[in-house]
Amino acid sequence: MGMSQDNLRGFILALLSSGFIGASFIIKKKGLRRAAAVSGVRAGLSILFLFWGFNHFRFNLGFSCLHLILWSFAGYGGYAYLLEPLWWLGMVTMIVGEVANFVAYAFAPAILVTPLGALSIIVSAVLAHFMLKEKLHQLGVLGCVMCISGSVIIVIHAPQESPITSVQEIWAMATQPAFLLYLGSVIVLVVLLILYFAPRCGHTNVLVFTGICSLMGSLSVMSVKALGTALKLTFEGKNQLVYLETWFFMFIVATCVIIQMNYLNKALDTFNTAVVSPIYYVMFTSLTIIASVIMFKDWDGQNTGSIVSELCGFIAVLCGTILLNSTKDSDRGSSFRGEHAPLSPTLSTGLFSGNREILKHDEENELLPDDIRLRKQEPC
Repeated sequence: MGMSQDNLRGFILALLSSGFIGASFIIKKKGLRRAAAVSGVRAGLSILFLFWGFNHFRFNLGFSCLHLILWSFAGYGGYAYLLEPLWWLGMVTMIVGEVANFVAYAFAPAILVTPLGALSIIVSAVLAHFMLKEKLHQLGVLGCVMCISGSVIIVIHAPQESPITSVQEIWAMATQPAFLLYLGSVIVLVVLLILYFAPRCGHTNVLVFTGICSLMGSLSVMSVKALGTALKLTFEGKNQLVYLETWFFMFIVATCVIIQMNYLNKALDTFNTAVVSPIYYVMFTSLTIIASVIMFKDWDGQNTGSIVSELCGFIAVLCGTILLNSTKDSDRGSSFRGEHAPLSPTLSTGLFSGNREILKHDEENELLPDDIRLRKQEPC
């Protein structure tokens, strides 16, 4: 099956996005190292966490730059990197990549664009191997091969989208009974997770916080696609800003992203990143594909062979991402045993409560015996 012009544009934009974002982590890290060498002071904690964590937790929504700014100024430590041109070059590179990713959703289906976000991990891993001398292990190479192979399969069998002429068409898709049922299910699950499960076992069960992020992420991607399509049509001369639906989709995007930011930070605070990363990626990408299939009917008109091939490609990308995450976590642990201290597990505490609370929390946990810490919250 030949690739349509819109799918080709979306595919190229998604590739460029992954390339720019993957490279931005390396550029910023080199900028941090240069700033540390000049000032003798390490950068704030949150920035050091950013390089590793954001390789795995991109929302594919064009809002990672907002996270970057928040985390940059929330951490503690030196800020000499703000005067380092190389760090700002990395920042600009990331912005360009996120803009490209946002626009990609306006041209291609989410089932094509979302899994390609994993390629940014490959770019950063390969560049880190050559530019930062961070060894890429054999399992990491295998993970790269699996991600690339899965992405090629997805691209070859990606569905063709029906042309959309107005945001009102998208609104009709969003209000069809099947998607309203999905939307209602997501809202009920999110409310249940936030009000019932999060207070009781959010800090002992990784599925609670990652589930909230993934469920809201699937809705935000659908809204981003709707908003991106509306803007594309507007630039083509068909003004969609006069429709209330466009602004409603914009409101949904902002709401979903705020909720995602909050609970993703909580997940990263509470659990090992190597545990959160693959679970979040699997849940987020899977739910996004399900939402897209329901709302935009991506699989209508496709034969069974193409659908099975897309699913196989998706599974290959997931497995490759998990392998890359496992090798990166091993490298991070060994590097911190050397010249750097371990990362604090209380990032969002620093974002919302200040650095004194971080230190207080850490000191309390160090003083409490393991059995007392475990009894502070009953597991689900």
